[in-house]
Amino acid sequence: MAEKKINTSDTKDIEENKVLAALSYLWFISIVILILKKDSPFAQFHAKQGIILFIASVICWFIPFLGWLLNLVIFVVIIVGFAQAISGKYWEIPLVSDLAKKLNI
Repeated sequence: MAEKKINTSDTKDIEENKVLAALSYLWFISIVILILKKDSPFAQFHAKQGIILFIASVICWFIPFLGWLLNLVIFVVIIVGFAQAISGKYWEIPLVSDLAKKLNI
């Protein structure tokens, strides 16, 4: 799981938006943060990953047993993503970050 290198111009953005970035892992809240924080690359980064996790979670609810187990994995990833964002880190979730980078919102 890779972390993005942070340059000094990102420091202010991260400090101002790390709480919102963390909250963006709470399912549909990611959509609201994505719309409200278009000027924050840090919040956008985490909100896009939050949207992908939200979509995956909804899909998993329709798959008996295996989907429910996958939802437990997604829940753990959400907790780790929340902790990474609140710590001010760019954390690329495997598979999820690749899909999130393709979102042009």
